Amino acid sequence: MTTLGDRPNSALVVIDVQNSVVAEAHERDAVVANIATLVDRARAEDVPVVWVQHSSENLPIDSDGWQFVPELKVGESEPVVHKRWADSFEETDLESVLADRKIGRLVVTGAQTDECIRSTLHGALVRGYDTLLVSDAHTTEDQSEWGAPTPDKVIAHTNLYWTYHTAPGRKAGTATTAEVALGGDSEPN
Repeated sequence: MTTLGDRPNSALVVIDVQNSVVAEAHERDAVVANIATLVDRARAEDVPVVWVQHSSENLPIDSDGWQFVPELKVGESEPVVHKRWADSFEETDLESVLADRKIGRLVVTGAQTDECIRSTLHGALVRGYDTLLVSDAHTTEDQSEWGAPTPDKVIAHTNLYWTYHTAPGRKAGTATTAEVALGGDSEPN
């Protein structure tokens, strides 16, 4: 269980599913559909949905590319965390958003697998959160021309190592969209 005291709740975290971020992403439509399914389930189960939105010189605030994809709509009462770094906790209000809601377990989805997803997973775990990665609800673009593995291999590798990742008093793991217990009723793989 989380090492954060009095934080029994879970949240679905949707990271950087923005027009420019996922425009060329591996299996974009399937991943976005899985995230939409999870968002609908979270709302139906009263599990908070926390949205993370990246900005940078190449992704300016209020630009078309900065907007969340049209298939996903932020709910009126759902917080949006604005970030400029890969780790969603760095120089953001994510920690206070989670603390206010007594959240100690994160169910992570979004993009890019090899940057913001990995950074946020590790950032959450070292800060004391239990962290579940939804194995079929994250994606990345092809960086193989610069020496990276192809996107399918990046995703598979991330799923593999996060399945077995652990830390004292904290849980990590993976589950598919169909398997995940958003409220934390089941153990991660």
